[in-house]
Amino acid sequence: MSATFALAVRDASTMLRRNLLHARRYPSLTLNILLTPIVLLLLFVYVFGDVMSAGIGGGGADRSAYIAYLVPGILLMTIGAVPAGTAISVAMDMTEGIIARFRTMAIHRGSVLIGHVVGSVLQAMIGVVLVGAVAVGIGFRSTDATAVEWLAAFGLLALVAVAFTWLAVALGLASPNAEAASNNAMPLIVLPLISSAFVPVDAMPGWFRPIAEYQPFTPAIETLRGLLLGSGIGSSGWLAVGWCVGLTVLGYVWSSALFNRDPE
Repeated sequence: MSATFALAVRDASTMLRRNLLHARRYPSLTLNILLTPIVLLLLFVYVFGDVMSAGIGGGGADRSAYIAYLVPGILLMTIGAVPAGTAISVAMDMTEGIIARFRTMAIHRGSVLIGHVVGSVLQAMIGVVLVGAVAVGIGFRSTDATAVEWLAAFGLLALVAVAFTWLAVALGLASPNAEAASNNAMPLIVLPLISSAFVPVDAMPGWFRPIAEYQPFTPAIETLRGLLLGSGIGSSGWLAVGWCVGLTVLGYVWSSALFNRDPE
């Protein structure tokens, strides 16, 4: 058992190194994914900030209130964008024949998927750090959060990254090509836009409110706000964890079934 586990860890580390080298050699996709949340952050703060802050009760001149409200949503948007690139990478591996070659080699089968997942989560957390640094630079502060709350916030971001990465891996395996994988993973990018990331759910039209409220990003965003800003979490914490666990199980089972099926 220990020898098998050691083999799995070794092979997963090799696949992780391969994915990180691939991201370094072809940085355009990674840069586009990471730059988009930063551009949106700057756009909503400096172009729409005065108008949007009035909508959340901060007053037209209190832009700092909207920055505090906006940043947790942008951090979750960063998490949602990175797995979309993972779906494309997985689809490319499947269509270019490298997976077929891996199947003939003496490597742990699950290491291929684990390498993609761990690599994507690492990129997502690096993206969170970069976006967070920009947010601090433009005025975001979290003076009320304790060390435990900061640790819980970081853990929540990592949990969301794991959940959506496994789902993205499954979407990439289910796609016939990279273009289809990009389209299939589009909800991971769009869902944060129709959540409570930019405006409160209560401020949305009645017919649209359930769409924003009953989706995985909104409880995660509200939980992150509660941890960093002391605004209260309520039931959002359990909902966020439940969504993450459910999506992780779904993505893992789905991707394992697709990867282990006999090639046509």
